[in-house]
Order: sequence, then structure tokens, then C-alpha cells
Amino acid sequence: MSKKLILGVDVGASGIKGALVNMTTGKMATERFRVPTPSPATPKNMAKAFGQIVEHFDYQGPIGCGFPAIIKKNVAKSASNIDKSWIGVNISKAFGNTSDAPIFVTNDADAAGVAEMNFGLGKNKKGVVVLITIGTGLGSAMFIDGKLVPNTEFGHFYLKDQSKVAEAFAADSVRKKKDLSWDEFGKRFNEYLQTLERITSPNLIILGGGSSKKFDLFRKKIKIETEVVPAQLRNEAGIIGAAAYGYQKSKALVNS
Repeated sequence: MSKKLILGVDVGASGIKGALVNMTTGKMATERFRVPTPSPATPKNMAKAFGQIVEHFDYQGPIGCGFPAIIKKNVAKSASNIDKSWIGVNISKAFGNTSDAPIFVTNDADAAGVAEMNFGLGKNKKGVVVLITIGTGLGSAMFIDGKLVPNTEFGHFYLKDQSKVAEAFAADSVRKKKDLSWDEFGKRFNEYLQTLERITSPNLIILGGGSSKKFDLFRKKIKIETEVVPAQLRNEAGIIGAAAYGYQKSKALVNS
């Protein structure tokens, strides 16, 4: 197995996806392999599903994993769209029971951001860059001169004159539930970005997640000063970023 081919695993609410990623090119070197996220999504059940990914690729070596939670030292401090029993669990150890390889875990939106900063539109960008993933909720990743500021959770602040957190007002799931037109959604999302801009003063905002593919349908409603662009890597960002994170952390461990 080439040391430049790293297994990246993207854990989501509906599926757990993995692929080998070339760390020189930032491209997937294999087809994506997906297994359904088990229900209930407990540590034991999800560890089995994670093991299926590793077994499928017959992989040995460091693994990068994007996970839907606030992550501190590989421990889940929240549980978004997975079982609450994950809170307080060391994810690396839980998944490590199915693999002898070291597993490096980061927040799933942070993983998508790492992909864009290393191989996408954020590459070589200085200053503050924020990535927002638009899906069931609003995930976020922030970078200062290319360095990740982990676990920002910018989907969870309150908007001005709104009684709900941002993702309960401007996520794609809300657009679908309320059957909003793209213009209506764009107005909501612009309000969200106005607050985000005020808080972070970014040089660039990158939009990821499913709705980023539809950016042209609501682009005209985005009226903030900061440049806003759709992500380059789209649905592959989670896997690629997880692999890149695992690669960086494993290199740092070797060099420490």
C-alpha cells in the first residue's frame, strides 16, 4: 500500500462512506464504498459498519475520519443525528476495535474544509476562510492563514430577531420542509451570512453540502461584501478531507 494512499471515511446520518485518496493529487484513487448508517447509531453498531469500510479496502495504515460531532482529542462532545450515547466516547478507540490502524478523527464539516483548503478553492488563501456546509443543518469550518480552528459550530448561533438557531432558519432541510422557493431560501441564507460576516470578518466564504450545487439558483439574493463561492470538491470533500486530516496527523505523530 502506497504511503500516499490514505483511507478517508466520512460518517453521516444516513451513510458511512470511504475511499482511498491520493495525497499528492487530492483525488480519490478508488470508487467510493458506502454502507448505511445503522439504526440505532450507537458506538457498537457504527463500529461494525466502520469495520466493513476498512475490510472492503483491505487497508492497513492511518485512517482519517470525519464525524458529525464536536471532537476534542478524538472524544465526541456532542451527537448530531447519531445516538446520544456517543457523547463522551473516544471515537478512535470505538472504531479501533475493528482495525489495528491508527484512526484520526475530526468534525465532519472541518474535514470538508480541510479538503477545500488543501486541494480546492481555499488552497493558498491567506486570512480568514470560512466553509459552510448546507444540508440537514449548517456545518462550519474556519481557517486562519490555512490553519484549522476546530469545532466552530457556526450553524448554532442565534440570528437577529429570530427565536431559533441559524440552522433551524436557513438549512436546506428547512427549505424543503417549508417548501421555500430558491429566492425565499436565498433571502434567509443571506441573513445568515450577514451575521456570519459580522462575527468572523472573513476574506472568503465557501459553500459546501448538497445545496451548494444549486448556488446559481439563489446567488442573486446573496448581498454581502465577502466573496461567496460554491465548493470545488462537492460531495467528495468529506472523504478527501478526512484522508488529508489523517495524513497530516500521522505525519506529525511520526515527526514528534
